[in-house]
Amino acid sequence: MSFVTQIETENAERLAAIHAMPFNAELTDGRLPPETFRFYIVQDAHYLEGFARALALAASRAPDPETIARLAGSANGAIMVERQLHDEYMTLYGVTREAFLKTPPSPACDHYVSSLVRAAAIDPFPVAVAALLPCFSIYLAVGEAIHAKAVSDHPYRAWVDTYAGEEFAFAVRGMRDLTDRLAQEADARLRARMQAAFERSVWHEWMFWHSAYHRDAWPMPDSAGLQM
Repeated sequence: MSFVTQIETENAERLAAIHAMPFNAELTDGRLPPETFRFYIVQDAHYLEGFARALALAASRAPDPETIARLAGSANGAIMVERQLHDEYMTLYGVTREAFLKTPPSPACDHYVSSLVRAAAIDPFPVAVAALLPCFSIYLAVGEAIHAKAVSDHPYRAWVDTYAGEEFAFAVRGMRDLTDRLAQEADARLRARMQAAFERSVWHEWMFWHSAYHRDAWPMPDSAGLQM
């Protein structure tokens, strides 16, 4: 059993919970309210910018040119998705660039991005890669599962097609192969840290969608609370 297969098996309940959670269940059959998807798209645009920065940081620490190119290419791909897919939906939902910039990352988005950037900047390189992997593998699994059930006039067809497409699947296979290779070269202690980083990001993935479904934002004190 490969290392990636092993850690996915150990996280099987958490991964199943992501597929079954209300956001993805309603996204699958197209019942997800447009205002919920609008909230998600804005937050996902914030997330993908941070994810691209984490990938670029990890690429700068990669041990060989091939791995640098793989991670840097994924960073570029994340930005392209943010610009193309999200611009399409933001236009559809009337989200201007100014409105987007005035909307801060949600607590879940901010926490996830901070975790990835920290891992990419200061953790051992194999740990950083393991932390980045769930965003690849979970989105592919969710995208393929929804694509298999989606009707032709699915309201979120562009999103589904992006994450169920062969181009994205190719990137995911590359990240899985890289993670397996790094784990094979690592000692038991480093593999344990990789496993923990993967599990932490799986939780962040669940929390990101949970937060989007409930449209969680930062709590703010009211005017009375600010008075002395």
